[in-house]
Amino acid sequence: MNRSIGLLILAVIIAALFLVLRRSPAPNPPAAASPTTTEALAPLAPTSGSSVQGTVRFTQTDQGLRIVAEVSGLEPNTQHGFHIHEVGDCSAPDASSAGGHYNPTASAHGSPDSPEHHAGDLGNLEAGEDGRARYERTMADLALEGGLASVLGLSVVVHANPDDLTTQPSGNAGPRVACGVIEAAEG
Repeated sequence: MNRSIGLLILAVIIAALFLVLRRSPAPNPPAAASPTTTEALAPLAPTSGSSVQGTVRFTQTDQGLRIVAEVSGLEPNTQHGFHIHEVGDCSAPDASSAGGHYNPTASAHGSPDSPEHHAGDLGNLEAGEDGRARYERTMADLALEGGLASVLGLSVVVHANPDDLTTQPSGNAGPRVACGVIEAAEG
């Protein structure tokens, strides 16, 4: 009888060890160093009924995210709201699939120069007499990857009207006339 109890205790100990070892996660192998993305592109395609198109280039710098846009097909001598939107999807004919302005900090809409603004508030594009606009700005509070305000995989949208920089939540910028998904640049 003592031998039976001893064997039973030994079996319980072995079973308990088996369960503990089985539930313990295997150590993870060291992660391979992956290169940080330093450049991204968003090719702008026109929404339904629009002829606006272009390219937005994003470059990570020590000062923040440098954004350079070249846009054509705009009405001459006009302003157009320009924003990063929260979803990287431009598939809807009106680009509504891109969601609202990118706003990870739940801030009020505003000018990119004001202390409080959506992370995606880029201000306005200004079209010249030829219907082309060039935009260049470094946003200290944005990054391509990592951190709260990373934009890789989101979308960038050009609106039909100027952003008034105050109306909540979108600056009264009107319909979307072009949209592009921000993707890592090849190479």
